[in-house]
Amino acid sequence: MKKSWIREVRDWCVTLGIAIAAALLIQNYAFAQTEVKNISMQKTLVDGQRLIEDKISYRFEMPHRGDIVIIDGPESDKRLIKRVVGLPGDVIDFTSDGHVLVNQKLLQEPYVKGLTYSNGLKVPYTVPAKSVFVMGDNRENSQDSRMLGPIALSSLEGRAVFRLWPLSKFGQLE
Repeated sequence: MKKSWIREVRDWCVTLGIAIAAALLIQNYAFAQTEVKNISMQKTLVDGQRLIEDKISYRFEMPHRGDIVIIDGPESDKRLIKRVVGLPGDVIDFTSDGHVLVNQKLLQEPYVKGLTYSNGLKVPYTVPAKSVFVMGDNRENSQDSRMLGPIALSSLEGRAVFRLWPLSKFGQLE
């Protein structure tokens, strides 16, 4: 009787240990929850919203133009959430009426709030290899590649894929 009780406790401890280890591995290397802490992505994302971040995709594929990425690297002392606008080799420019040109084609950006200007960036600007050019959707209030320069692919922590909170906005990000 005593041995079965000890065995039961041991089995529960092993199971709990495996579950905790699996949760930590998933949190660190696969998917994580993150919180929006600035206004640079308004109107798409606002302060206080909670997101699910995919940390796996960029280990196997390049980012795509339009992806919302989480940046954690030497380019900024803060973790940032921005949108990929330019890929390696792309030429970025801006029109006089506040729009973005990528490779001399007008970029369709229905999610943008405000007008987009170079903010001192010398244009046309060619995105270096192994880097991306990112901007916030709130173009007039965003610290992004126009000030920080290109973002190394190694600084991309992951891609925001799903909004958890608030429940009224629950769902996949576009």
